[in-house]
Amino acid sequence: MKPKPNRQEVSRVRNLFAYGTLMCPDIMREVAACLPHSSPGVLHGYCRRGFKGEPYPGLAPDSTGRVQGVLYRRVPASAWARLDRFEGPMYVRQTVCIELADGASLSADTYLVRTRFLSRLAGHDWSYAEFLRRDKSTFARCYRGYAKLK
Repeated sequence: MKPKPNRQEVSRVRNLFAYGTLMCPDIMREVAACLPHSSPGVLHGYCRRGFKGEPYPGLAPDSTGRVQGVLYRRVPASAWARLDRFEGPMYVRQTVCIELADGASLSADTYLVRTRFLSRLAGHDWSYAEFLRRDKSTFARCYRGYAKLK
């Protein structure tokens, strides 16, 4: 029988809304050193754009925008430093409200593009299907080594 987490551990467990490369379970597992339970989710008020010359996206504010992604539930505290390092200085972690398939909503952290980097986003939507088809294998090779993140 697993011991119950203490109150401090519970308060540090958060959800993650992934809208790009971390939607891939294998990439999420390598980066975060875990693979929490996931379900589809939607973030309103943003659009997902590719970065110019890069295979990964960022979120830009868009009052009519709607971004489909993956909601990872109860991401352990040990994973957040790894996730922050993976995302790097162009992103800031922020809490947002995610709509679930049943219409309910849930709070989650996601990585938004910092304002000073918004000009690096392309003018077109980023396609997860296109990433899987064309860019994932190259991306995964280039980002090896995250299993050693602390």
